[in-house]
Amino acid sequence: MSEPGVSSTTDIRVRYAETDAMKVVYHGNYLPYFEEARTALFRSIGLTYSEIEREGFYLVVLEVHAQYKRSAVYDDVLHVKASLRELPAMRITIHYEITRNNEPEVLVTGETVHAFVNAASGRPIRPPKEYLTVMQRYFPS
Repeated sequence: MSEPGVSSTTDIRVRYAETDAMKVVYHGNYLPYFEEARTALFRSIGLTYSEIEREGFYLVVLEVHAQYKRSAVYDDVLHVKASLRELPAMRITIHYEITRNNEPEVLVTGETVHAFVNAASGRPIRPPKEYLTVMQRYFPS
């Protein structure tokens, strides 16, 4: 039986503008890679940020962690895997793993921690019912 959860992998080709003077991907550019993979993960299960926002909620970033193991360089094709490993509650943790060019070596691991907030008040709220209904398909009791 497979582990509960859901994941999605997004391919991103490193652009020259994303590298620094040492010819490697600047460390801060991994965060947009995380964001792109996270957006694709939600889209793959039928949830989009636009829908969440239309309902009057935001999914804000509370924390970001990244561990850099190896550098990516210009023109590498990065495979950014985003995973939800536990049923989200008040906080939602998304895990990331970046590899390149179909090689098994992991370049970067990380996670982002999120919370839903009411768009009007900016106050934290429980995840919307529609969101939890979708998530429960991937986390059977």
